[in-house]
Amino acid sequence: QVQLVESGGGLVQPGGSLRLSCTASGSVVRIYYMAWYRQAPGKQRELVASITNGGNTNYAASVQGRFAISKDNARNTGYLQMNSLKPEDTAVYYCKTPSATWGQGTQVTVSS
Repeated sequence: QVQLVESGGGLVQPGGSLRLSCTASGSVVRIYYMAWYRQAPGKQRELVASITNGGNTNYAASVQGRFAISKDNARNTGYLQMNSLKPEDTAVYYCKTPSATWGQGTQVTVSS
């Protein structure tokens, strides 16, 4: 089984940046596909970004142009670079691969 651990969240002012990391461990051979989700208080979990084995990426319209997803297969680690953060980006962020269970997530708070 694959376990995922997210890190890199924190408190940042509007306009700031954060880089989230997602490290996979366990029965990991290669991260073929990874996605980042987020869940704000009182809202459903939503897909933020995804990346395929071939490097194709997709983004939610709300983060397009501000967020960038990437992965390092040698390190079994995925990343979400978040720039120009807005208060509405405040949420718990989770990474996900098809064979893994949900991790604990990492809190991102954008506030002045």
